[in-house]
Parts: sequence; structure tokens; C-alpha cells
Amino acid sequence: MKNDRFEIPITVRSGAAGTNLALNSAREASDFLLNDWSGKRTPKHRAALQACHDAIAGEKPAMNARRALIAAAREADVFVSDKLPA
Repeated sequence: MKNDRFEIPITVRSGAAGTNLALNSAREASDFLLNDWSGKRTPKHRAALQACHDAIAGEKPAMNARRALIAAAREADVFVSDKLPA
């Protein structure tokens, strides 16, 4: 069975309003990368999108998608947190 859920959500800034959005799975991350991404579509963005698709398909672990998303979000300055809320 495929498991694309992240053990710990990733919080990013979404859209022009800059609201925070918690991403809990590779599917949610893929949707964010495709529809709400405010940064440039760089190689890190493309790598994150591919890693999400691989996790959704069950070909790679969700942890790979999570790491790739964090790298792309940091580069685009939309990364907020990768820790559980206190």
C-alpha cells in the first residue's frame, strides 16, 4: 500500500496573502507546487514536484518528497517550519 503522508507536516506561506498552510502529504505538497507556488519554477521546484509524484505512485518514500519540498520552499522563501506546533 502506498503511503504518501509526512510524519511531520511542513508549513509554508501560500499565495499573495501570505497565509500559512500545513502540508501533510506528498499529494498536498504536489497540489501546492502546481497551484499555489509563488516562487520561480527552478530545478529545485521541479525536483520537489517529481519527488512528490514518485511518493504518490509508491515508487519512493514520502520522506524524499518532504526533503525536496523543504529545499524548494527555502529557495523560494516560502518555507515557514518543519516542526510540530508546540
